Amino acid sequence: MRPSGREIDIMRDVSIEVGVTRHAEGSCLIKCGDTHVLCTASVDEKVPSFMKGSGLGWVTAEYGMLPRATHTRMRREAKTSQSGRTQEIQRLIGRSLRAGVDRVAMGERQIVVDCDVIQADGGTRCASITGGWVALKLAVNQLMKAGTIISDPLVDPVAAVSCGIYAGQPVLDLDYPEDSEAGVDGNFIMTAGKLVEVQMSAEGSVFSREQMNTLLDLAEKGIKELNAVQLAAVG
Repeated sequence: MRPSGREIDIMRDVSIEVGVTRHAEGSCLIKCGDTHVLCTASVDEKVPSFMKGSGLGWVTAEYGMLPRATHTRMRREAKTSQSGRTQEIQRLIGRSLRAGVDRVAMGERQIVVDCDVIQADGGTRCASITGGWVALKLAVNQLMKAGTIISDPLVDPVAAVSCGIYAGQPVLDLDYPEDSEAGVDGNFIMTAGKLVEVQMSAEGSVFSREQMNTLLDLAEKGIKELNAVQLAAVG
């Protein structure tokens, strides 16, 4: 039995509220169970120096956790003193979102997606990617409405979900009690039906190819459900 009482292939309740901040071109609050992440997308008509003159757009991300997002208070991270975990997660979010972008159609501009974890209960990077795509899509919609770009550069929705082996059985969408004790822990990032990235590790025990296939099947099911929530959120 899972601590939450869920069946092995059932996700936590997921909701996405859009337009939650006044100034960002795109924003949403995603809730995956008790994990809540505020995602905003900001359009910059300049690209990083290494992109100048390329004609290509760029999507990048920043990630952070508020001091009381977890059980005990954490120190705020200055950008100059970010932990290795924070840097790794924000790079993951950025490259995951770029996988669903036609950077030619986007034009030579940058969109920065900020993901701020308000409350953490496992799966914060996955929620950030899923909500980050919604914020990105809303920002792109504004650019299209204004005539700044002609065609939609977002090819497919990008979403992410965790899967792992808890108490000897493969499960979908780990919350913190499962994540902290999982024998195998993984994050699956996908576009519509295609893999972007898989992060898998044997935390307490090795796993078989058959178990890996089962986890992938669970992830595909979860991603389809997340895509439906994303598309409903952006209208």
